Amino acid sequence: MTLKTCKVSCFDLKQVEHIVEVSAGSVYEAVAQTLRIFRDNEWVDEIGHGQTPIVVKVEHREIEHTVRVRDFERWLEGSPRSPAEMILKNRLRELLAEDK
Repeated sequence: MTLKTCKVSCFDLKQVEHIVEVSAGSVYEAVAQTLRIFRDNEWVDEIGHGQTPIVVKVEHREIEHTVRVRDFERWLEGSPRSPAEMILKNRLRELLAEDK
């Protein structure tokens, strides 16, 4: 899996926009890393759930993706379609579990 540099942004519940740069192998991995970083940062107020959009801009041939937290969580909890997706989902669950 090739890692790509991504600028990821979203607004917290106080409507403050936060942007972070991550290296990720997929859009969902970029979302998971971003949620982890934002949850660990005292300057970031709580990030919403459900319809909260997270914007992922892939550098190099820039492509922007918007993923709603609810859609990400639904995908993460869904059945994997391949062994590679199972490994990815397990790794992302572990990444998100670190804040508990």
